[in-house]
Amino acid sequence: MKAMRDVWGEKLVALGEVDQRIVVLDGDLANSTKADKFAAAHPQRFLQMGIAEQNLIGVAAGMAAVGYIPWTSSFTVFFTHRALDSVRVLVAQSHANVKIVGSYSGLLIGAVGKTHLDVQDLAIMRAMPGMTVLAPGDATELLAVMDWATEHEGPVYLRIARDGVPDLFGPDYTFVPGKVHRLREGGDVTLISTGPQTSRTLAAAELLAASGADATVLHVPSLKPLDEDGLRAAVGDTRLVVTVEEHSVIGGVGGLVAEVLTAKGPAPRIERIGLDDTWGESAGNDFLLHKHGLSAEQVAERVSILVKGA
Repeated sequence: MKAMRDVWGEKLVALGEVDQRIVVLDGDLANSTKADKFAAAHPQRFLQMGIAEQNLIGVAAGMAAVGYIPWTSSFTVFFTHRALDSVRVLVAQSHANVKIVGSYSGLLIGAVGKTHLDVQDLAIMRAMPGMTVLAPGDATELLAVMDWATEHEGPVYLRIARDGVPDLFGPDYTFVPGKVHRLREGGDVTLISTGPQTSRTLAAAELLAASGADATVLHVPSLKPLDEDGLRAAVGDTRLVVTVEEHSVIGGVGGLVAEVLTAKGPAPRIERIGLDDTWGESAGNDFLLHKHGLSAEQVAERVSILVKGA
């Protein structure tokens, strides 16, 4: 199981070999994000911008204006917080063809420190007009998303994890923006997740099945755009929907699902599992998953209680 950062770095190299317009701008973190793979393969198109993400985004927007396809490389928090004004004005408002890659995203980077951890990024970027927001669930989907993003004309925010994640899709997978993927069929509850958390949610569904509760599992890699009718159709007449995300319960996939399902007619009961309006902290992955109830076992236990009370 290869780390998502390695998959991203190797795919950048491959994209750069076939398209001379691709450049990579890094915020002094290339050895962590694995953008150093691109630097080694295509040194003339790698720009080391230092610890100055606001300027990095400005340069990327300028390069996009003259025909390049800039991919940016830094930790998520430095784009979505430190450089947010530059993202807003120079990329989103100008519809610049910049690909903003939030590496080291989500909860499971606590070992690098509390200040580097971002669990609000999806809410921030989803509210940005003109911004495409994507959170692939495995390596196969990441590769497909990168192919699509390179061809797409316009701003893209791509959320990727540091570590490896279990496979969700086979080699025939094709990314379709907005599409909702049904990974498991069940009649008692619908579980909806995004990014690497989807694999833990799928594992939770298998644990639920062993205890007698059958869950549908939906994966939403494209938070913006989203096929809203497709999501409503996938949920169908389920009475209980539970969203599960490695993100704040405010404004992420839980907020998105609630918005869509309550927009037209009666809605099912919706419960959100994620970080309950709190900051992350410096700690190991297993500790953080357990603290915030995001392990497969804890998700299964909580959903089981909800199903019994539905």
